[in-house]
This record gives sequence, C-alpha cells and structure tokens, in this order.
Amino acid sequence: MTTRQSLPLLWLLSDARNDAGLEEALRALPRGSGFVFRHYHLDPAQRRARFDELAKIARSFGHTVILSGDEDWGADGSYGPPERLDRGLKLATAHNGDEIEQAVAAGADAIFLSPVFPTASHPGARTLGVYGFQVLAQQSPVPVIALGGMNAKRAVELDWPRWGAIDGLRSTNMP
Repeated sequence: MTTRQSLPLLWLLSDARNDAGLEEALRALPRGSGFVFRHYHLDPAQRRARFDELAKIARSFGHTVILSGDEDWGADGSYGPPERLDRGLKLATAHNGDEIEQAVAAGADAIFLSPVFPTASHPGARTLGVYGFQVLAQQSPVPVIALGGMNAKRAVELDWPRWGAIDGLRSTNMP
C-alpha cells in the first residue's frame, strides 16, 4: 500500500485552544485518523512530554502521528511549510496555487490547504470558500486536506473527502 492510499481522511490538529480535550478527541476519532501535534505554546520540555502522552493515545487507536517542528521524536512524519518537511510522511501547508506548487516541488505527500472557511486561528483572514478551494485542490497532483473552519457539516458542504480541524473535532462534533 502506498503512502497516498493509506493517508487518513480525517485529521485533528493540536494547539493551545483544544489542548484540554485532546485525549477525549483522539479516542473519539474514527480508527486510523490522523493527528498533527503542534503545541507551539509550550516550552521544549513540556512540549516533548505532551507529545509523548498524546502520541501514545493516538497510536493506541491506529492514528497516524505527525509532528510540526524540527524535532525527531519518532512521529510518522512532518508538518509545516514545504522547506521544513524533512522526514516520514510530509504534510505541507499551503494557502494558494503558488504554495501548492512549492509543496509539490519539495516532495510533499499531501497538502493542508487553508483557510477554506472563517477560522478562529486567523480571524478576519480572506478565505478560499468552497469554489476557491475546489479549483485549487483539483489542480494538485498530491492529496489535499481541507483546513480552516472545518467541521463535519462544512465537510459535507465542501464535498471533499479529506479534512482536518482544530476546534471542529471535539468529541461532540465527530462525523
């Protein structure tokens, strides 16, 4: 099975806003989902301890564990801008066509394309919307994961199989 065939459809991304509920959210995700550990708000020692704790839970449910940052803590891959992807499953971030091209040129296995909808992460930022997302995503030669204001209802509206969220994947919002 290739990386692209086994790429999870549903992704949970961590940050300070959803930290308190991550254990519950990881347990509620469908088996074999994806988890991107970011937690930029923690100092290095706390960040490592939190990663180890959450990765153990995620792996017990068969989730793919991806790490944002330069550390190599045994994650299944890396997440971030194309120039920072260096190990395992490479998941790039992109916001427009030029950044998609850069991610593909850098060897990304998949791309988180955002923001699709308004999001708390970037209040007031210009969004792609359904049409803008679809146009860009369909041009990508690698799988695209919708991000930005996503939840189960918006995933249906977008009609896209792969999506991720920070706030939209609390256990009460699971698809």
